[in-house]
Amino acid sequence: MGHTPYGYIIENGIAVIDEEKASNVRKLYQGYLQGLSLSAAAKEAGIETYHGTAGKMLRNKRYLGDDYYPSIIDKETFEKAEEERLRRAKRLGRIFEPKEIGKINIPTEFIVGEVTQKYINPFKQAEYAYSLIEREGAMNGSQ
Repeated sequence: MGHTPYGYIIENGIAVIDEEKASNVRKLYQGYLQGLSLSAAAKEAGIETYHGTAGKMLRNKRYLGDDYYPSIIDKETFEKAEEERLRRAKRLGRIFEPKEIGKINIPTEFIVGEVTQKYINPFKQAEYAYSLIEREGAMNGSQ
């Protein structure tokens, strides 16, 4: 099954809560919601980890429980932590929304000078033919 999230252990093929570590997970959420940074909340919760790993723990939906993992965090706490994470990211300018890309106009007609067979090598011939393109035209005839 891959990596077992912090706070769980596998016994006889079944995920069960490791109460000591699950308590640390709950403390991580509490500390973060009380205003601590990710690193500080993890440290105070007794979890020795990096900032990024603590952030991934806060976003790990396994803690809500699913068909395999029992619940460690209630949905309300999980959602509050995610709202707080987004609020902080926005305040720090770390929300990157993709810019709308305008319509890309790819020319489909070309004005080409007279092409003659100059090379036996097809790549050289293609290079020669492309060098004869004088300008690009649009599909509707506008230039």
